[in-house]
Amino acid sequence: MPEWTKTSNYIDGVRRAGSGPEVPVVDPSTGDVIWTYRADTPDTVDSAIGAAARAFPEWSRATPAERSAVLHALAAELGAVAEDLAQAETAQTGKPIRLSREFDVPGSIDNVSFFAGAARHLEGRAAGEYSGYHTSMIRREPIGVVGSIAPWNYPLQMAVWKVMPAIAAGNTIVLKAAENTPITTLMLAEACARAGVPAGVVNMVNGTGPVTGEALVTSPKISMTSFTGSTAVGRRIAGLAARNGTRLHLELGGKAPFVVFDDADLDAAVRGAAAAALINTGQDCTAATRAYVHHTLFDDFVAGVAALMRRLRLGAPAERGTDQGPLVSFQQRDRVAAMVARALRDGAQAVTGARAPGGELVAGAYYEPTLLVGADQRSEIVQDEVFGPVLVALPFDTDDEAIRLANDVPFGLAASAWTRDVYRAQAAARSLAAGTVWINDHIPIISEMPHGGMKASGYGKDMSAYSFDEYTQIKHVMSDITGAAAKPWHSTVHLSVEDPAE
Repeated sequence: MPEWTKTSNYIDGVRRAGSGPEVPVVDPSTGDVIWTYRADTPDTVDSAIGAAARAFPEWSRATPAERSAVLHALAAELGAVAEDLAQAETAQTGKPIRLSREFDVPGSIDNVSFFAGAARHLEGRAAGEYSGYHTSMIRREPIGVVGSIAPWNYPLQMAVWKVMPAIAAGNTIVLKAAENTPITTLMLAEACARAGVPAGVVNMVNGTGPVTGEALVTSPKISMTSFTGSTAVGRRIAGLAARNGTRLHLELGGKAPFVVFDDADLDAAVRGAAAAALINTGQDCTAATRAYVHHTLFDDFVAGVAALMRRLRLGAPAERGTDQGPLVSFQQRDRVAAMVARALRDGAQAVTGARAPGGELVAGAYYEPTLLVGADQRSEIVQDEVFGPVLVALPFDTDDEAIRLANDVPFGLAASAWTRDVYRAQAAARSLAAGTVWINDHIPIISEMPHGGMKASGYGKDMSAYSFDEYTQIKHVMSDITGAAAKPWHSTVHLSVEDPAE
């Protein structure tokens, strides 16, 4: 990235340099610094917001067909550089290249394509004459300038989830990437320009949360904040946004239960648990983290998952044969290791993993796939988000107990139920307190369906047409149909009113 060495942002269609402290981007598989940039200061953030504000009037008045055409062109642009995006995503996050190529990048392109079509189906609702003297209709209008903050676990996908519904609805946006994974976000911004997105509609800034992020969230010039990240930071952002009464969309942490009933296909559940717990090295807010398994299947489930975990190949992320890469940083690896160590001190037992590997992987932020049993339901490892390759398995006796335990955490982002009984499956779908419930699977997402949580996992939806509810505002237009000067309701103020119906 030699041409990027002196830049850090993309504002008003131009790549520019920040003026804050230097921030390194580190390859977590080796610890090597692959890029250094200067963080954006509040002045730079304000400049980006100004560019978005200037672009808003024209972009918001563009026809749905015009916005749709630009987004279709963007999907094509991203497709043309798909391999570059995959390589960059793997370099900055450490995720296996297979995941970047087969999930992150194609999923992002599909999401752009979905919103290219959805942009032409943004409509209000024409209504009847509810009062008898007026026709009412609903207009769905863009909000204005959106300030968004994306996380580091899926930098490209989460940037797309923020940008696409915002601009498809006619808003303009300033997006801050996570400070340690900004590369594909900048590549997305440049692709937007090549696709014909007008200057100022999509702007990217980079830097730390306490400086760059808070400058964005606290600006009175933005109309909405969208944030994906931890629940603790989300609550901090909610407090900051409340000062200006800024509209807010939060997609926060998760602690997804994986409920295996006694009639489940055991082989499917074992394979599903290993995959759902370890995708993206467990750095996924919907990852399976708590497996509640009926006691008659518990021992076989634990043995099966442990066997699969032991066979996973940890290695260099750029190698196609690698199943699991490092965590995104040494800080995150150490955080996961500390949580597992506390769980073991509190009485949990490690069936497999629970350590950082040695040998040639010691230079990277690696942590072995870990399966724990024997943890208490109230313990930290069961209640709090780990965000690493760690699955805790606990037995249950009855269906009611399984649902009670599954719901007994602060979070409510995702859950799954494994059963061959359609009635039991429907009961679980009704009872599990989560924004997404899978039946006999765990993790798949599709652009046409929403993603978002309940409880401490936040509110509002990403993806799908439901996300337009976050990025648009509803206006009621009420038109008189009588043509009469005197309206019936005037009689509540003065008596000299003729009934227009007479």
